Amino acid sequence: TNGDDLTVHYTFWLYDPDASENKGRLIESSVGGNPFDFRLGAREVIDGWDQGIPGMAAGGTRRLVIPPELGYGPSANGPIPGNSTLLFEIVLLSVS
Repeated sequence: TNGDDLTVHYTFWLYDPDASENKGRLIESSVGGNPFDFRLGAREVIDGWDQGIPGMAAGGTRRLVIPPELGYGPSANGPIPGNSTLLFEIVLLSVS
C-alpha cells in the first residue's frame, strides 16, 4: 500500500506491438545486479509504477504496460523516445 518501502527487480523494454511478447528494445534491467528500493506512492517512481504495483505480494511478478502519460510523457529521457509506451516486468522481493 502507499507508504510501504518496496524492494524490486525489474526489466524494462519499450513496448512494441509487433515484437514477441511486445518486448521491444531492452532499456534496463536490475536482474543480476542490485535490486531497486523505493517508497510506494511517494512519487519516487513513474506514475505507472505507483498505480500498477499496489496489490502485489512479496515474491509476485507483474507485467506493466505503461502509456506515455503515466511514464515519461512527450519528452525524451535518455534512450527513451518521447511518447513511448513502456513495458516492465517487476518482481516484488520485499515489503516493509
